Amino acid sequence: MTISANELCHRRTGCRLCGSDRLSLVLKLAPTPPANAFVPAQELAVTQPCFPLDVFFCEDCKHVQLLDVVDPRHLFEKYVYVSGTSPVFVKHFDDYAADLCQRFKPSEGALAFDIGSNDGTLLKAFKSQGLRVLGIDPAIEIANRATQAGIETIAGFFTPKKAQEIREQHGPATFITANNVFAHIDDLSGVADGIAALLAPNGVFAFEVSYLKDVVEKTLFDTIYHEHLDYHSVIPLIGFLKRHGLELIEALPVDSHGGSLRGIAQLAGGPWPVGASVAKAVLQETTLGLDKAETFRRFAADIEAKKQRLNAVLKGFKADGKKVAAFGAPAKATTLMYHFGIGADLVDFIIDDSPLKQGLFSPGMHIPVLPGSAIAEKKPDVLVILAWNFAAPIIAKNQSFRDAGGRFVIPLPEVEVV
Repeated sequence: MTISANELCHRRTGCRLCGSDRLSLVLKLAPTPPANAFVPAQELAVTQPCFPLDVFFCEDCKHVQLLDVVDPRHLFEKYVYVSGTSPVFVKHFDDYAADLCQRFKPSEGALAFDIGSNDGTLLKAFKSQGLRVLGIDPAIEIANRATQAGIETIAGFFTPKKAQEIREQHGPATFITANNVFAHIDDLSGVADGIAALLAPNGVFAFEVSYLKDVVEKTLFDTIYHEHLDYHSVIPLIGFLKRHGLELIEALPVDSHGGSLRGIAQLAGGPWPVGASVAKAVLQETTLGLDKAETFRRFAADIEAKKQRLNAVLKGFKADGKKVAAFGAPAKATTLMYHFGIGADLVDFIIDDSPLKQGLFSPGMHIPVLPGSAIAEKKPDVLVILAWNFAAPIIAKNQSFRDAGGRFVIPLPEVEVV
């Protein structure tokens, strides 16, 4: 049975952070299916619904966001991304846990709670630091597997009611984390209230999100997809957190996903000083114009120029009779491929290291996803690196392909042929 887009999606009318209805459309991307909606062969005949990818700017609090909200059960209950398959992310989370423990010196056995804990990679790192750990994640299978692997994980969504239950059963949390999920939630106010209810008086809430400053500076438009309802910057976050009894104390740039923001907050009036990073971030954002709608309209024009360039490069290879494949099937590849018009006519197959995606077909376009062994078997001439933020390790790992005359195309932040 084919489900229509209207049955799975609604458009909100107010800003997710401040409730204002003064919202301006600043960027219109090609509609796509959910970015992680890979399909097995037996479902190829089912048409996948595409949803709008329209980006709005709040004229009041300056927050950038999608207003079209896809039913989160449709997006997350059968989620296939697991952070533990990426050595880069395992190390990132190990360093992250160590940094928080060094900064805030939790007592032995303090509770670390992770919202959107996925396969428990970050919680494993906290556990190795001597903390008690608990996660929550709506992806039922992934949550169950994490629990079986020794990281207790609640299968469900985090709400103020759930926060109260967790506090009663496990006590207050010294650390609450939410990594690459604080942009995924429509009811952010409810989540912020839940965090304030669960946090210990000396505890901190740490979150990582794709940083709007990097999105604009590096043209990371492909991080815009339906799971990411919000494109966070520090200016609107300060006011949002304050309205929910929280205070931003650090705004730290981190390298993951091409450029992310690690925010750290405490309960209002908590014991930790506000770091210089907050004022520094506000100054940088104002200088870049992230508080003005016009900045994002210029951003849209820049994306269009890159689309023309990439299409010219790939069509040139095809005209020369070259066989083109892609490397990496991250969620953001869906946005990039749809908006840039890179379909099965240009790309024969996609290589991905995750066994969870191998043997499936890409969202909507239904391009097959194959293991790395397909490079030697199918002998493509060109690999478009869709997981471009890992371009350097991907190229290094596939040096034999390059030595045999293979070419890599890196689509962002600038189109580059290697």
